[in-house]
Amino acid sequence: MSERLRIGFVGSGFVARFHAQAFASVRNAEISTIMSRNESSARELADFCRTLGIGDPAVYTDVRALVRDPKVDAIWFLAPNYVRVELIEAIADEVRSGRAQLKGLAVEKPLARNLHEARQILQAVSEAGILHGYLENQLFAPAVVRGKELLWRRGAAIAGEPYLARCAEEHSGPHRAWFWRGDLQGGGVLNDMMCHSVAAGWYVLTPPDQPLTALVPRSVSAQIACLKWARPEYAQRLRETYAHEMEVDYTRQPAEDYAAARITFQTPSGNLVLVEATTSWCFVGPGLRLTFEVLGPEYMLAINTLAGEGTIFFSRQIQGAAGEDLVEKQNAEQGLMPYLADETHTYGYIAENRYFTDCLLHGETPFCTLEYGARITELLMAAYLSAERRQTVDLPCPELENFIPAVARGTWNQRM
Repeated sequence: MSERLRIGFVGSGFVARFHAQAFASVRNAEISTIMSRNESSARELADFCRTLGIGDPAVYTDVRALVRDPKVDAIWFLAPNYVRVELIEAIADEVRSGRAQLKGLAVEKPLARNLHEARQILQAVSEAGILHGYLENQLFAPAVVRGKELLWRRGAAIAGEPYLARCAEEHSGPHRAWFWRGDLQGGGVLNDMMCHSVAAGWYVLTPPDQPLTALVPRSVSAQIACLKWARPEYAQRLRETYAHEMEVDYTRQPAEDYAAARITFQTPSGNLVLVEATTSWCFVGPGLRLTFEVLGPEYMLAINTLAGEGTIFFSRQIQGAAGEDLVEKQNAEQGLMPYLADETHTYGYIAENRYFTDCLLHGETPFCTLEYGARITELLMAAYLSAERRQTVDLPCPELENFIPAVARGTWNQRM
């Protein structure tokens, strides 16, 4: 058994850089290869990995060539949503044919643009016999993990299980053009970010000695809106910002920048519990804000990443360059600003990558597999369907298997 897991990154964008930073704190892994169709981006990430001391990655533009590289034990799939089925099926084909061997495949959230694509990915990986996991960093965020342990050990053990989880992720919008395109991304902020909030709420309400599947989804009710970015002045800003990449026109084909969903689950004891998930691309504050609140009989848990470790004040005389050196999606450089000492730790990336590295090295199935990722996708599709019909969607719902949200089809508008 190898003492170190040699990992190939498929994808070289924003989240790949976050994972690279996290692997600086994972002792039994190294980044051996990077594949991206954007070779210059891959080479920049490879140089960054060398700077961090986490490997000397070879660069590929062909995913099949990366999988065949004998220095690849496992793959962290971090590529955009619109190429996932194509590239993951290629990976699975290389393994199934015997041209490549893998200890495992870990896929970044969200699993797919819709449930049909999620099923395609899951089927390809399963038929190839590849050990798999779903990379959802918020299930590993230290405050969430510790909070769950405390509320179940000290609260639920005495007063009974929790019954409500409120989870939200909010910031001012993504960095790359394809995120804003419903056809490429699969939707708007709901598909991009509510996957986090739904998964976190599901996780904290699940008894600690039970698998995540112990909670059974029963219904979904949701609302979506484009509150900010469809306004003419902001739609123009979007168009100008991403003109060098591709067309992003929210006057003709907007995607939602706000979404809220209420998901009812049934617990193993027969109780009904609720996850309230809210997500936004139109939050203008210091930067990315993650909030979690769990309520139960006689106890509550509250987490807010922007109320965190420290604050720093800069007067009007301090006029430095704009950046994200204090917090992800930073919106200001003056005034009283919160900062996070290590975002990869706070958001759960370090613990996540340690966990998946250990699982794949030892051939152990992670507690959050691609099946779980597909279940999350199913709930997101139910939320889109509910928002379009303005009614609650009961689960299971066979219609979701081939459902494509109107946002992804380019036919959604605010009056639906």
